[in-house]
Amino acid sequence: MHLGALRRGKQHLRQLPKRRGLSWVLFVTFSVLCVLVLPVRHSNIFSPASHLDFSGLEPAVDMLAGMGFTGNGRTNDVLWDKYSLIIKGQRVFIHSGEFHTFRLPVPGLWLDILQKVKAAGFNAISVYSHMALINPSPGVVDFNDYRALEPLYEAAKQTGIWIVFRPGPYINAETTAGGIAHWVTSEVAGELRTNATDWHAAWQDYLQGVITETVPYQVTQDNEYPQEPATHAEYFRELETVYWNSSIVVPLTTNDPGEDQAWINGTGAVDIYGLDSYPQRFDCSHPDVWNPVVTNYYSHHESVNPGQPWYFPEFQGGAFDAWGPTAPGYGQCRILTGANFENVFNLNLLASNAKLINYYMLYGGTSWGALPFPGVYTSYDYGSAIAENRELTVKYPELKRQGLFLRSSPDFYKTDWVGNSTGGMVSVSNPAAFVTLLRNPDSAASFYIARQENSTTTDVTTFKLNVTTSAGNFEVPRFVSGITLGGRQSKIIVTDYSFGSSSKVLYSTAQVLFAGQIGGRDVLFLYGDPTSESEAALTLNGTPRIQGTGVSLVSSNGVTSVTFLPGIQGLITIWDSSEQLVLYSDADTAGTFWSPEISANDSVEFANYWQFGTNSSILVGGPYLVRNATITGSTLALRGDLNDSVRLTVIAPDDVKTVTWNGIPISADVAAVSNLTTQGGFVAQLKPSSTVLGFAPPALTNWRYADSLPEIRSGFSDANWTLANHTTTNIPFKPYYGDGRVLYGCDYGYCENIVLWRGHFNVTENTQSVNFSINGGEAFAATVWVNDVFLNTSYGNYIAPTNNRNILEETDDEFHFPPGSLLYGRENVITILQDNMGLNQSGPVIDEEKSPRGVRGFMLNTGEFGEWKVQGKIGGYTKCAGVLNEGGLYGERMGWHLPGFDTSSWALRDLSDGLPNATAGVGFFVTTFNLSIPDGFDVPMSFTFDDTFQPYRSQLYVNGWMMGKRVSNLGPQYQFPVQQGILDYNGINTVAVALWAMESESCVYEGGVGGIETNNPPWSPEGRS
Repeated sequence: MHLGALRRGKQHLRQLPKRRGLSWVLFVTFSVLCVLVLPVRHSNIFSPASHLDFSGLEPAVDMLAGMGFTGNGRTNDVLWDKYSLIIKGQRVFIHSGEFHTFRLPVPGLWLDILQKVKAAGFNAISVYSHMALINPSPGVVDFNDYRALEPLYEAAKQTGIWIVFRPGPYINAETTAGGIAHWVTSEVAGELRTNATDWHAAWQDYLQGVITETVPYQVTQDNEYPQEPATHAEYFRELETVYWNSSIVVPLTTNDPGEDQAWINGTGAVDIYGLDSYPQRFDCSHPDVWNPVVTNYYSHHESVNPGQPWYFPEFQGGAFDAWGPTAPGYGQCRILTGANFENVFNLNLLASNAKLINYYMLYGGTSWGALPFPGVYTSYDYGSAIAENRELTVKYPELKRQGLFLRSSPDFYKTDWVGNSTGGMVSVSNPAAFVTLLRNPDSAASFYIARQENSTTTDVTTFKLNVTTSAGNFEVPRFVSGITLGGRQSKIIVTDYSFGSSSKVLYSTAQVLFAGQIGGRDVLFLYGDPTSESEAALTLNGTPRIQGTGVSLVSSNGVTSVTFLPGIQGLITIWDSSEQLVLYSDADTAGTFWSPEISANDSVEFANYWQFGTNSSILVGGPYLVRNATITGSTLALRGDLNDSVRLTVIAPDDVKTVTWNGIPISADVAAVSNLTTQGGFVAQLKPSSTVLGFAPPALTNWRYADSLPEIRSGFSDANWTLANHTTTNIPFKPYYGDGRVLYGCDYGYCENIVLWRGHFNVTENTQSVNFSINGGEAFAATVWVNDVFLNTSYGNYIAPTNNRNILEETDDEFHFPPGSLLYGRENVITILQDNMGLNQSGPVIDEEKSPRGVRGFMLNTGEFGEWKVQGKIGGYTKCAGVLNEGGLYGERMGWHLPGFDTSSWALRDLSDGLPNATAGVGFFVTTFNLSIPDGFDVPMSFTFDDTFQPYRSQLYVNGWMMGKRVSNLGPQYQFPVQQGILDYNGINTVAVALWAMESESCVYEGGVGGIETNNPPWSPEGRS
């Protein structure tokens, strides 16, 4: 195994801005549907066109009702009509991405994700909280460390991001038991997620804790659940009652996993209905094969909740990947749901008139420890736009182009669905094109959203479109051959579109990246495909000082038509006057531009929130990431990341005379600026420091080794283990055979990770074999010994898997005792080493979360077992990392994986040598390495195992955190990213690998390339006996 820095291009690191010390009060804001809200003073910021603004007054409920607004009767801060949310009197399009903080257990890095979300033009995130982590045992509610909410709220306040907060208690999310606390699955007899009284009692502490932590903020409720039968509806009513009886006053919502029309009316109905949609599903094996777009979103909305804004709490932003030798991996998922998918399917959402959209996931993260449910492995990268190691991927620029368009287009926040080209309301020259028309009823701005009639085709389609404008009805484009859809592509053709304070676009078949005002000038940034032509007609004001080359401008009746011919690469200036700046580029160049907001000063409420604290921004092109920008006097300070040398292009107010990058002044390229604009422009060359080029990850050497399976040695005492003597269980899936004892780990407090069972028995000459039915969840394994003799391994897949259908949840095997393995006249012991892969999520069978992990059947061919003992994790929730971090391996129980444990007396043995004598068993390998990475650098690092298929499993611990579970006989994951904060960038790091050889004569091959506070649990002898 190697430690490696993941490379981006030729670079190992990204240079970051140095973070200054932060001093913030508790995040106090209002939120939407699923966030947390405190009534506060209204913002006094001017609201752009199509935004309502009741600044400075408290609109009466009857006044708002007369304007067609709806509320829940508890607050006026968050209202809605059929178009969108009205937050504090302003119309808001909620543009959100999913981010689970528990999958990035370093609170200091949450700001990194939120800045990347904001930089892409989003204004919200959706966040689950995890009951199993927060409420690890009855009466214990823990909001410390990565379970805390306050650091998230502070990061959101700093970046200007709304939070859609979803605490469940059931969240699904490909996590163990769907997020329900493990203790619940064995201690609650009633049906989960119903109005059963013991289930009701079980979630009270958790939700009351959430409310206490987040008051006065809003929350939504349980996830993806049918309203029938009545016990479900009553359960939702109970959840709602908890919120209604608290200071939570903003609307409640939930998400319908299909078009089931649940929770709109009747018992348990929520304030705003939402629909989840994953049109490409979750098989990434053939990433070029698409399902078509869903065509009935709008009609479904009109049939179920036409008086509410159209809300998608979860729309596909990637896909999870399953265990198995043919699992495609997240790289393929990133292709399936890549930029073309985002372009076609996201714009199809917009065409359905959706105004609240959350993409699941925007950042996936890591399902470390026992977080996953059995269907997925450690990585939860999800093929997202932001990768597991927090790098921006090829999907990110398309989301950014869409996000900046939406932020720039307030007229889009209130539109009527007029019709489409199939229904006759829109006329196109080529039936291969499908166009939907949305129109703002106040400004008459129109948005024609075009895609292929066959959304899966890769054919090129060219068409013309009849549009209705303030200048009359006519066909566009007028001067070029048509609008081109290059295969899997969608476009938005705008008419009567406003930009800046007073400028108008009559129509544009080129796409809008940015529209706004910078330094008193109206600025428009259009883009298009370099292989096709496009066209725009707009009113140009002022005297041009720079006028576009390579384009054609024709003026008539005060409107100038601009033709963009094929072959344009890079950024060109179309019009540069004292009143206007119009820019154009190809799509790829547009994707390198950023538009950081210029926040108001701290005295302004919601200073960092677009529409509320600021409507000012700039344009910055070139860097890998622009995190933020501030203007002080005549100095523009940019902060961001570099991974390569780039040309920096800035459009800023004309009183900016100096530009700094991460605090360092930059010299302008005067000649280049003169070709861009004569006012407020800046061009320079940026390059990373030499440190970026010189970093190399340290080698992992000097491994120390110790056996971690003393349980199979003669003389081992399990006297302090838990006696497994239950004869009843609340788990509804009963034992298959045995003597009536229940051997389920959760019944004894051992739900997580590896659990060991020891069965004592005496033998006769007729004792020949034993049968076990073992349940560990999909992709599990269980290895069995009699005394110190290896018998065999039960795999949660067939021995020679050829496809993913061989994944099993439980096995039923006969184990034969080899000659000489039994002790006659003495007690014999069976030892079962079993991996628990997590508890199931809800499914078609009632209470699947109450998974029967353990031994569902045990039977000697003759005779009976005596005592059964069981051992799993110790200490559990008392440790920093929490209840899901450890299992029952001897090395874990002794704390060998923790920093500070003394391994100096252990044998030196390289990890690639495997276990001594090539035998089945478990060994712990531990080493340390030093990092010395300067402040201001982000180094994505990973631990890489061999990528071959072999009969071993291993658990990777970094500074005490279980950051990976490698299942080499199944795959596909062999590379495990580990974040700063788990890794100490400036200190000694401890890495441990628990190697479980599941067959004799197996081995491991070494190969592969391999301002944040650390809070890692140090070793202590307390509780480790």
